[in-house]
Amino acid sequence: MSVAASRKGKKAFHAGAYFKRYWPLYAMLVLPMAFCLLFKYWPMTGLAMAFKDYKVVRGIWGSKWNGFSNFQYLFSRAESIGVILQTLKLNLLDLLFGFPMPIILAIMINECRSKAFKRITQTVIYLPHFLSWVIIASMFIMLLRTETGIVNIVSASLGGQKVPYLEDNHLWQIVYIFVGVWQSMGWGTIIYLAAITGISSELYEAATVDGAGRFAKIWHITLPGIRGTVVTLLIMNLGRVLGSSFERVNSLSNPYVVMKGANVIATYIYRVGLSQGKYHYATAMGLFQNVIGILLILIADRFAKSMGESGLI
Repeated sequence: MSVAASRKGKKAFHAGAYFKRYWPLYAMLVLPMAFCLLFKYWPMTGLAMAFKDYKVVRGIWGSKWNGFSNFQYLFSRAESIGVILQTLKLNLLDLLFGFPMPIILAIMINECRSKAFKRITQTVIYLPHFLSWVIIASMFIMLLRTETGIVNIVSASLGGQKVPYLEDNHLWQIVYIFVGVWQSMGWGTIIYLAAITGISSELYEAATVDGAGRFAKIWHITLPGIRGTVVTLLIMNLGRVLGSSFERVNSLSNPYVVMKGANVIATYIYRVGLSQGKYHYATAMGLFQNVIGILLILIADRFAKSMGESGLI
């Protein structure tokens, strides 16, 4: 028997012995794996509709294949291009204003000396993460409604003018970005605080001995210490520049006034796919969105590795 065959036999023996010893752990994996296959991977077979002239009466596999005709139809229409550009615009603004906020907030909380204040602040800023978008949207609609909103009532009582925050496209987009940052910054702050906690305290002590001030420590120790976490989360967020939360957009939007500003891929898929019954066009748009997201993640990961970072993959 050759050396390679002998090593292969030993590996198989060790694998069998390991499985026999820890079979309860493998048995516990059966249910979550079945859930993943049934609800995560099996529905992917529906992506075939993106390449078919789908008819409900014929079903997915009974409908005729039409190649890339659905994609050609989408990208030849001004509405589809406008939806993609609007989604890209809102998500880039979300990334521009929303991504740095948890970093800044985490550094500010870390620099606080009062432990009680830290705990209270973390709890308060993290609470919006647990609220549904329906509740969040209801809160801000009550605050910002033109005629009956609390903000406009107070502004009018002080001699100011009422501002149509939720009825003007540009103002609605500002509210959309602000609400998104407010809702998500608590979760990101906890992640960055955990990364800051992993930085050795000896580095700060040595910097203090060398006469470094608070801002110098932040710039030369804290920020480099969390750089890996920042890069990882940035890569993940870049994969969502064409994604959008249907609940967030639909809850905050007014279809009669700001439909243009809120016309993103998520609402387009809902309107075209479910409301109009054009499932093949909606599937094609969703597939395009996901493919672009994966490509952006791969490109960003390759770029991060070329810059000396560990990357994501």
